Amino acid sequence: MAKRVGVDKWLFFTTLSLVVVGLAMVFSASAVMAQTRFGSPYTFLGRQALWALLGVAAMVLLMRVDYRVYNNKKFIYPAMAVTVLLLLAAFVMPGSHATHRWIRFGPFFTFQPSEIAKPILAMFLAWFLHTRLNAMRDWKHTLLPAAGPALILIGLIVKQPDLGTALVLAGMTALVLLLAGMQWRYLFGAAAAILPILAALLLLVPWRLARMKVFLNPEADPKGAGFHINQSLIALGTGGWTGRGYMEGVQKLFYLPEAHTDFIFANIAEELGFLGAILIVTLFVVLGVRGLRTVFLLHDPFARLLAFGITVTILIQAFFNMSVVVALLPTKGITLPFISSGGTSLCIMLASIGILLNLTREID
Repeated sequence: MAKRVGVDKWLFFTTLSLVVVGLAMVFSASAVMAQTRFGSPYTFLGRQALWALLGVAAMVLLMRVDYRVYNNKKFIYPAMAVTVLLLLAAFVMPGSHATHRWIRFGPFFTFQPSEIAKPILAMFLAWFLHTRLNAMRDWKHTLLPAAGPALILIGLIVKQPDLGTALVLAGMTALVLLLAGMQWRYLFGAAAAILPILAALLLLVPWRLARMKVFLNPEADPKGAGFHINQSLIALGTGGWTGRGYMEGVQKLFYLPEAHTDFIFANIAEELGFLGAILIVTLFVVLGVRGLRTVFLLHDPFARLLAFGITVTILIQAFFNMSVVVALLPTKGITLPFISSGGTSLCIMLASIGILLNLTREID
């Protein structure tokens, strides 16, 4: 069976387009704040550009590394162990805003271990499940051993706390198990068991409960728990069809919190309008289509599950971020892949795309 000589160019250039747009919008959203805090409007742009270069280098390198090197317990076991250790290490580091999500090296370099958990978990699930596709009804010897390590990673991330990333990993795990052949009744059973825990996390934690109340009624507390979403909706509403113009946004001027990270999509909608926002959505749709096309054209079960895990992780995270911005979901801190400011996220996502691009070489 002949193999494709090159990688999927649609996927490659779509990813680069998202990165370029991200760099432009990070500068627009952060320039004034960076000038005020650090004395230079280019502070966040410079960091993001450096991480983008590292990420693109990782992408180009990994798209040339045969994916079969990941299909080995000599790789999977140490990778999972290192991921767990990094997540644990974050708890002993100085926290920020009552969270322990980062490992800090000096005042400027930080690393977010939960980001590396995404591709590593996808690799583990693909490795563990690809030889057990005919045993997906065996909950004791297949489903529980597959879900156990996932639950450990998810539990550590919830503890940070970072419920948004935990939900991304949970969603990816569920979808990979379904692709591998798990019956829906097991998914419903797991959901029924997890639902009380999720309800407790949402309703018994005061600041999450406040966000839930504001989600149901955004105008209830516009200067408190509802501040983020109200400012986001103002940005969306004032953008119109074509936007105020690049760099002309108003909400980023200390009104819209996290305008360069979690709420950058709102800044895009304000400055580039509905058409600019649709362009971003379209790029993610193209990325998703090319990724899923790869999944269904691959013949190697490991490669198929790995490609699916990487693709749906990106799509789920993008969906969560944009849904929060437009008030379809309660506010949670989660970045828009390839676009939001955040070095670890950008670099790891590009590295993951490199693995996916290598997989595209395997289809006819």
